[in-house]
Amino acid sequence: MECVFGLVGKGFALVVADTSAVHSILVHKSNEDKVMILDSHKLMGASGEAGDRVQFTEYIQKNVALYQFRNGIPLTTAATANFTRGELATALRKSPYFVNIILAGYDKETGPSLYYIDYIASLHKVDKAAFGYGSYFSLAMMDRHYHKDMTVEEAIDLVDKCIIEIRSRLVVAPPNFVIKIVDETGAREYAWRESIKDAPVPAS
Repeated sequence: MECVFGLVGKGFALVVADTSAVHSILVHKSNEDKVMILDSHKLMGASGEAGDRVQFTEYIQKNVALYQFRNGIPLTTAATANFTRGELATALRKSPYFVNIILAGYDKETGPSLYYIDYIASLHKVDKAAFGYGSYFSLAMMDRHYHKDMTVEEAIDLVDKCIIEIRSRLVVAPPNFVIKIVDETGAREYAWRESIKDAPVPAS
């Protein structure tokens, strides 16, 4: 029951993801970070098969770093989105990745942006996006409450509304969420919304 969503505000973009690692009817852990920091000003939230999600997001992260190392300048958010879409499209005809991506970034020239990339390599620039079962509720809440040029406080309040709705309406709702934000100062973890914590492993 994965859920990843994001939105663009005034001078920033944020990505929110559940932190449950699940297989079949089992929850393996509840602190799995599904929002990768690609570089200093980019975030990639991903949902899908666990192996594909980890492998593909790490592959994109390393290629973004390689481009900057080779050329001395970072890829823009739009260029990163198009590179990601191209890799998914290439893999689609060979060994497809079942991974859906929300890419957020901040560029000095264009400001914050958000891109929706699904597993069949569709790419759209959007103001708000969501994947997973939780998207039914988070998209509905964002359609109702989202507006352009939201402040960080307004955006976090909307995120909390989405999380409350997911927890109360989804039959098997993920308990914990991580919120990450990117603005002119960089990409960083903003907060966690936790209702349960993993039990500590006793010392032997």
